[in-house]
Amino acid sequence: MTVPPGERPRSFPASERLRTDREFREVVRKGARLHTTHYTVYRDTLGGEKRQVGISAGKRAGDAVARNRAKRLLREFYRMHKNVFPMGTRTAIVVRKPPEGAVLASVCAELLPALLRRWGGEGDPACGPDISSSTS
Repeated sequence: MTVPPGERPRSFPASERLRTDREFREVVRKGARLHTTHYTVYRDTLGGEKRQVGISAGKRAGDAVARNRAKRLLREFYRMHKNVFPMGTRTAIVVRKPPEGAVLASVCAELLPALLRRWGGEGDPACGPDISSSTS
């Protein structure tokens, strides 16, 4: 499939990211909270036609490899399920402890039902194919 220049349907552009520490902390401080076994999600409503998502994994979430893998899987979850993150909101996802042997399907199975239950939305409960970022 050829994608026209300037269009990437499953991208995560800088305009959709929480870029500064100040923005991230503001969402955490003012936003509504959702706790799951491995993640805490904060959502703040801004209004407008922009959605922003920030992902954080502190040192409590494991070594650098585990933190980076968790963040990579969460970015892919966001790309696949943008409709769960409505326009006009800022969302911060904090990794508390990474799931053992995490694959996209396990992240999706944990977060998608919780997000739909807490904030509603038009999410497809199916998580898609079992995509793992490792090839072993």
